[in-house]
Amino acid sequence: MLLKAMLLGSVMLGAAAGAAVPSPKRPLTDPKSLVSAANPAAAAIPLPDLVYSRSIGSSAWSADGRQLILVTNFTGRQNIWRVDAGGSWPVQMTQSDDGQGDLAVSRDGKLLYFGQDRGGNEMHDIYAVPGGGGPVRNVSNTAEVDEQGILPGPDAGQLAFGAKRKGEGQVNLAVIDAASGTSRMLTDEKDAQRIWSPVAWIDGGKAIIANRSNVGGTEGEIWRVDVATGKAVKLAGTPGKLTIANGASGDGRTIAATTNIGTGQWHAGVLDAATGKWRGLPETPWEQEATAMSPDGTRMLVRDNVDGRSALSLVDVATMAVTPVGLPAGLNTVPASQPFTPDGKRLLVLHAGADTPSELFVADLAAGTTAPLTRMAMASLEPANLAKSQVVTFRSFDGTLISAVVTMPFNLKRDGSNPAIVVPHGGPTGQTQDSFSRQNAALASRGYVVIAPNFRGSSGYGEAFQKANFKDLGGGDLKDTLAAKDFLVATGYVDAKRVGITGGSYGGFMTLMAIGRAPDAFAAAVQQYGIINWRTMYRDEDALLQAYQRTLLGKPDEFKGVYEASSPMTYLKAAKAPLLSLQGENDIRVPRGQAQEVADLLKAKGNVVETVFYPAEGHGFQKRENQMDALDRTIGWFDKYLKPAK
Repeated sequence: MLLKAMLLGSVMLGAAAGAAVPSPKRPLTDPKSLVSAANPAAAAIPLPDLVYSRSIGSSAWSADGRQLILVTNFTGRQNIWRVDAGGSWPVQMTQSDDGQGDLAVSRDGKLLYFGQDRGGNEMHDIYAVPGGGGPVRNVSNTAEVDEQGILPGPDAGQLAFGAKRKGEGQVNLAVIDAASGTSRMLTDEKDAQRIWSPVAWIDGGKAIIANRSNVGGTEGEIWRVDVATGKAVKLAGTPGKLTIANGASGDGRTIAATTNIGTGQWHAGVLDAATGKWRGLPETPWEQEATAMSPDGTRMLVRDNVDGRSALSLVDVATMAVTPVGLPAGLNTVPASQPFTPDGKRLLVLHAGADTPSELFVADLAAGTTAPLTRMAMASLEPANLAKSQVVTFRSFDGTLISAVVTMPFNLKRDGSNPAIVVPHGGPTGQTQDSFSRQNAALASRGYVVIAPNFRGSSGYGEAFQKANFKDLGGGDLKDTLAAKDFLVATGYVDAKRVGITGGSYGGFMTLMAIGRAPDAFAAAVQQYGIINWRTMYRDEDALLQAYQRTLLGKPDEFKGVYEASSPMTYLKAAKAPLLSLQGENDIRVPRGQAQEVADLLKAKGNVVETVFYPAEGHGFQKRENQMDALDRTIGWFDKYLKPAK
């Protein structure tokens, strides 16, 4: 009880400022510089228009480059569709109530491979469907093994993938013969915190370039694994540092790679596998990663992430000359493990912005042009009438620079009367990008100022920043989130008593910590599949997630004080804000019991609390009717508690 009282006091009264956590230098944003633009045509976006705007998941080129295969929810389910590369009416390839993804096309184009689980349980099997359409076949059919990262080999039916046995944390490198379904493990990993993942087949299918990384994503090594014998040779890697491959030439000598050695920040380069020589691009204070290598091994694709906005460039492997891929500002990334067409002449990219739902673009590399391939959004979602975003920077309690994406509604008066929502991201080692969010667009179009902070622990700001909340989850990062609210109030637009908070996964955890540790800060809260009790979560969760949790908090029996200080259960008796909880019944990351614990505790003390469990859903909601219900409930909750009664 004494520890609890001390922690509550430190948050509400403010702890003494320590040394600021280092991150890239950038100017502070004057809160008064934010402006709500006038737009007479602005109106609340119909929620069905947001939910019926199609999503874009995993994508892949056909073997001849004439067609594009993609996962989208045209029918309200994440299934596989095919379109012509030049644009055409989409053709449905598969049908299932369970989500599909992890697309890969056989080298001869005869089969399309994909992953599918059961009701969101994250135990994926490998499936195949003929490239021209036809019956779907379960290739691996292993209920006790999760198979992901499908990588077709040069021989027909030869696949590499990462395999995790049920009850184990480690992920091994494996191969399977798709015709017979016979698989074998190439590695025998003993460390429950290590993950093997295939990157490229080399030497005509004799070997595989693979990564061996830790579950926390802070350490990584590059290996060459012989397919016949499983003999593995480490090509690069330094203890405690990240070095990972992102592509390789056919002979395996030239590897496109990313490392944080030297600067603590990700930077891209080329590794000579034979000599170990590293040729890096000029260092940048911002995150940079290699994402792919062209089929002929002459070019690699690099993504620069500058404070939540990303850009793509092509790099000539011989000269290291950089050529930007022309795309609008916002989120620019690749939705495919191999974004180049087989002839290397075109590139598939995904673009999104706060006022632009996600769309696929095709870059013609010879002509130096890019053009949209899809139109996934409903007609009402025109950029002119969607709220705009701005990346802002402010100081937190200890002087640490914190960046955030602010989505500002149209037509607000700067009179301190408007409601606002703080949206902490998941992870914790995630990052809010300046991208499209159905939820944020819906809120902003209804007059809510939305801020999504990249608190300490976020990726994209360097190694020290990413590790700054280890064994302090819901401590300094929560204070960063509270500082985001203060920034909004300082703009002059926001009423400090009409601010809500919402998030999913770690964002749900932050929502619960906020209403418990700072009970007067938020007037309403909506949490989705958030952690309430790290100790019971450790007891109930999957072994791989247990390994990840140990990287963040240590073992429960060794760090009892850390677990108590980092669990919302320690503080929720002080909570006042009305709370809505949304949870998938089959969630293996944050099991169902977590939301039930919240409901039981708050109901017992007489709080306003509502809890909704969605059947056959895992960590996040894939079925359209559940996405619609969750969004409708979230908007209704905030309208009820943050807006004056009509």
